Amino acid sequence: MAGRLAILACSGALPVALAKAHPEALIYTLRGVPSALADRGQEFPIEKIGTLFAAMKEAGVDRMVFAGALSRPALSPADLDADMMRLAPRLMAALPKGDDALLRFVIETFEEQGFTVLGAHELLPALVAEEGLTIGPAVTTAQQSDIARGVEILRTTASLDIGQGCAVAGGQCLGIETVQGTDALLGYVGTTPEALKRGQKGVYVKAAKDGQDLRIDMPAVGPDTVTAIARAGLSGLALQVGRVMILDRDETLAAAEEAGIFLISQAFE
Repeated sequence: MAGRLAILACSGALPVALAKAHPEALIYTLRGVPSALADRGQEFPIEKIGTLFAAMKEAGVDRMVFAGALSRPALSPADLDADMMRLAPRLMAALPKGDDALLRFVIETFEEQGFTVLGAHELLPALVAEEGLTIGPAVTTAQQSDIARGVEILRTTASLDIGQGCAVAGGQCLGIETVQGTDALLGYVGTTPEALKRGQKGVYVKAAKDGQDLRIDMPAVGPDTVTAIARAGLSGLALQVGRVMILDRDETLAAAEEAGIFLISQAFE
């Protein structure tokens, strides 16, 4: 008999969408990591990761999904249990290498405990940006050139494990998403002098990093992303087909229409 599905629910709208689609799933949260499902699940301190492992096994969990943004809460060394003490050297080695290395370590840790780690896109495939999605004004030749430039930049920086988004106007890079996140980048982009945009409003490109494990950190956009793009003065958003999720889809597409910006999905060759 198949075991149970667990959702490790962090912040954002994704855990809520997964819980709605899979009401039978057990909910677990981490102390210090905000979650909209905090009142529905069991909370565990990261320092005592062994208690989470034990609870999941006792409940018959054999499959799990990480959902939402996982911040890096401060750890108390004095509170580490035996399992976390054993994992600490590998954790410390992964931390300086960037988010992808850290998240791969997290996946490996749960797999070593016998859990199959699934991606949110596997459990809720309707979230993923599909081929041919086109919302808002038609994309101009100049805008398509800026999209291609953004893709080139993201591919070049992928090995550095920096970020998943890039703003470009008139071939000029206005900013690359880093650890501060999309909102911080778009806020900065909004201050760019018009003279630096070479006569273009600019575009925002969102794509997964080459070689990225999409089970735990698949790029995602939502209505707030669209609002921030419009506020930054950009003309639209281009998503990589099959490798970016659209959260709150109806609201996100409606926000693009209302803001008068384009939202498209493409295969980034």
